[in-house]
Amino acid sequence: MFFVAFLYIILLLPALNAQSTNAEFSARLLDSVLQDYAFRAFVRPRTGIPYNGNVPSNFTGIKVAALRLRSGSMRRRGVSRYQEFHIPIGVLEQPYVERLVLVYHNLANWSSLYYPLPGYTYLTPVLGILSYDASNLSAKYLPELDIRASDKPILVNFSSVKPMPMAKCVYFNLDGAVEFDTVISGNICKTTKQGHFAIVFEFTAAEPEPASGGSGSSNGKSDHKSGRKKWIIFGSTVGGFVALVFLVLLIACVKKCDKQKKIGRMEEAAERGVPLLMTRVGNTKAPVASETRTRPLLENEYLP
Repeated sequence: MFFVAFLYIILLLPALNAQSTNAEFSARLLDSVLQDYAFRAFVRPRTGIPYNGNVPSNFTGIKVAALRLRSGSMRRRGVSRYQEFHIPIGVLEQPYVERLVLVYHNLANWSSLYYPLPGYTYLTPVLGILSYDASNLSAKYLPELDIRASDKPILVNFSSVKPMPMAKCVYFNLDGAVEFDTVISGNICKTTKQGHFAIVFEFTAAEPEPASGGSGSSNGKSDHKSGRKKWIIFGSTVGGFVALVFLVLLIACVKKCDKQKKIGRMEEAAERGVPLLMTRVGNTKAPVASETRTRPLLENEYLP
């Protein structure tokens, strides 16, 4: 029983590792963490001026910023340039607040960890813009407001990427939905909603090199994370294979034991059968047939 339980635990390792990996790179949890560090940048906040936040060392490479605006001012004037984002006139938020904060994300080489996209290569880092109520700048884990562009779309200008045929804009909604759109002028994406955005290229025989979008330290951190993830997958695969081999050997051993038990029972039953008469011939004993019990009769007893 202990051996079977041990095998069961080994077989569960791949699933447990997959769950822990998904939990480690939760995009929604990252949004909450970055909201907190963006709001910390408001030491002496002024409306309409962006402030760059500082992220902890375990998120080295990720950039975050915060911009506080009056709701009416954003609707009437827009924001000509906030990092890579251009917010046009007519953007509305729901529910209505007097002031709001636009939090900017640049995930650099962490992009594919928090927003994996099988079959595609990132040409740019994932950029995000999310809106929050600005009534309490020390609040944590705030829910996002819902902002929508009513007239012209919000533009995301990826100035660092080179124009490439067949490239696509990808949009990650807050509910996890993924949408694709065409790239404008080689490096611009458009949207009417908040979320996260990037330019990607579908896998072909020759893959383009993605844009770095981050510092050298973020490269080392990303490589470390990617290498650890590969080792987890490799260990899970090897563990599952070893468990399968043990299981096959266990089944073969059980079958062999059952077969030996059956043969033993058959031999025991044979030994308990009708015993034969034994006689000594020289120095050995040998079985002999018993004498005939029925005497033979002639077919016709009246013959002379």
